[in-house]
Amino acid sequence: MKLSFLKKLIIGAAILYAPLQSMAWGTEGHRIAGQIADSYLTAKAHAAIKNILGNESIAISSNWADFIKSDPNYNYLSVWHYVDLDKEYTLPELQDFLNKDTQTDAYTKLNFLIAELKKKDLSKENKLLYLRMLIHIVEDVHQPLHVGHTEDKGGNDIKVTWFNNPTNLHSVWDSQLIDFQQLSYTEYTAMINHTTATERAEWQKAPISQWIFESGQIANKLYSETKTGDVLNGYKYNFEHIATVNQQLLKAGVRLAGVLNGIFG
Repeated sequence: MKLSFLKKLIIGAAILYAPLQSMAWGTEGHRIAGQIADSYLTAKAHAAIKNILGNESIAISSNWADFIKSDPNYNYLSVWHYVDLDKEYTLPELQDFLNKDTQTDAYTKLNFLIAELKKKDLSKENKLLYLRMLIHIVEDVHQPLHVGHTEDKGGNDIKVTWFNNPTNLHSVWDSQLIDFQQLSYTEYTAMINHTTATERAEWQKAPISQWIFESGQIANKLYSETKTGDVLNGYKYNFEHIATVNQQLLKAGVRLAGVLNGIFG
């Protein structure tokens, strides 16, 4: 009986832990990107989004898609969070690949969600679901390892050590680097959210394929410099990579605002 109970505990813990392994940005990163997006909404888009989300801010809503992974009724959403690129593409090659993409993944679902949310007759229930998923997935594809390799589950199977703690490459980019700054999501947003109108216009005019290409380029660099068993020098790793993290968070927030303004603004 005791062994059986222990097994149940282990299995239960594994089930609870598994969704965390595929989170992009972690709780804090998603909130930062969501808070940035909120700062660039038009008044019309802000009002329309509030009508759908109610008192749930974009920052808080941005984590719903990870939260709901614990409900088996939403298991079908898991593959919406990423798109696997198992080779290095030039931008034209990637665009050709994505134009032919028929998989259920972040790219195809972003296009689906944007099209659906533009429909005037969309049900209230679907508006809420689709808006929450859109917010999250736009942010997801800016985490480089959500455009990673199938064989290592986007870096989840690349086991590394971070400040003497066993973890994996995906987790380092999800949360470890961001948490290392020891800032709340509002403090973090205030620290990095300094963009020019020119930057915002350039980032927002880029198609989704460009977002994925940029993340894929970063992911390829991370793959080239990291292997299973590496003991990362946390201070040095932070010094070398935090600017990239911050840039990707900024792009995620600014581009999310652009998409939402395009739908609701």
